[in-house]
Amino acid sequence: MYASVYEHPKTQPTHYIMQPISDAEKICILALMHTPGIGAVTIRQLISYCGSATQVFQSDYRKLIKVPGIGDKIVKAVLGKNTLEIAEKELVNCRKFGAELLFFTDNGYPSRLRPLYDAPIALYAKGNTDFNWPRTVGIVGTRKISEYGKSVTEQIIRDLVPYQPLVVSGLAYGVDITAHRHCLRNNLATLGVMASGLDVIYPAVHQRTAFEMQENGGIVTENALGTKPDFMRFPARNRIIAGLSDVTIVVESARTGGSLITVEFAQNYHRDVFAVPGAINDPQSEGCNFLIRDNKAAIFTSVADLADAMGWAPGIPDVTAAATAAADLPPMSFEGFTQDEGQVLSLLKQSGAMQIDELAWQSGIHLNRLATLLLNLEFQGMVRSMPGKKYGLI
Repeated sequence: MYASVYEHPKTQPTHYIMQPISDAEKICILALMHTPGIGAVTIRQLISYCGSATQVFQSDYRKLIKVPGIGDKIVKAVLGKNTLEIAEKELVNCRKFGAELLFFTDNGYPSRLRPLYDAPIALYAKGNTDFNWPRTVGIVGTRKISEYGKSVTEQIIRDLVPYQPLVVSGLAYGVDITAHRHCLRNNLATLGVMASGLDVIYPAVHQRTAFEMQENGGIVTENALGTKPDFMRFPARNRIIAGLSDVTIVVESARTGGSLITVEFAQNYHRDVFAVPGAINDPQSEGCNFLIRDNKAAIFTSVADLADAMGWAPGIPDVTAAATAAADLPPMSFEGFTQDEGQVLSLLKQSGAMQIDELAWQSGIHLNRLATLLLNLEFQGMVRSMPGKKYGLI
């Protein structure tokens, strides 16, 4: 029902140079976000075409009208520069509130989100967490959680402790808040993705939990301060949960609901999904059972089985060591490979194992073509498919 709002645009990946962002550039990006009629895809096109958000506002009509997908109405809205003052005040307010602003061109922006076609232009965050945590698990489900659901959620969190993932959920009633609170009890990092501004905790009864989460995790949103949790913001929130998670676990879900929307996004992002089975006559487990029946989710039996499927060993993986080991491989000859194949092999050698979305973003190769290239390289014995939709050199 909501997927069409975030339909994949028929454009090639766009690339940006990751570098420190000045306050002037931050204000200009925020101003573009507040400009009527402009969405994330359009903002990326404008910045890519002009070189920076600052240069977008310094461009004239003749230059902006040439940007693909930009019409007369949008150009005039940008040239009006009416949102620059709003953006400047927003940046000041964020700093007063203690919120961190992460833009999609920032080094600290979540690497799992950056390659996605509908990734937020900016994230507002508060807390103490690394958005590029080595392992992430999304836990979602019904707001009307049963005793069975509470018991399973508690067990999942307890059993995840040896693997030390960042647990991502939505701070809502039911499964979400149960997961967050048990993470706090087990000293496991947890992140709450909100459908409102950081200063509008919803539901309000979860304010204390949201505050406690900021010691080992935090809260994050794509919405400006003061934004109310309107209905249509929840599907948008769900896509961020799916995008931040290597694997999503649905604990309990009715036949319809936000959890199933999260699953749709996770599948679109090529992420793994597990569902906890329930009684066949329990409406609160009907959604999970259908996901398993329709092969939209693997059946969740234990954290140990999930860890095995994801290729996780207990402890926190040393990502730096893995990348260093890949870089230390003997020199590779790309003779006999196409230019695109050589580029993929070079990236995998430089960075180690990579998720297919990140590989597509780094290489600039369309996802469908990249999947074919990787399959050919597997047949040639050059790369291997790994758990979590990752690929690495053999």
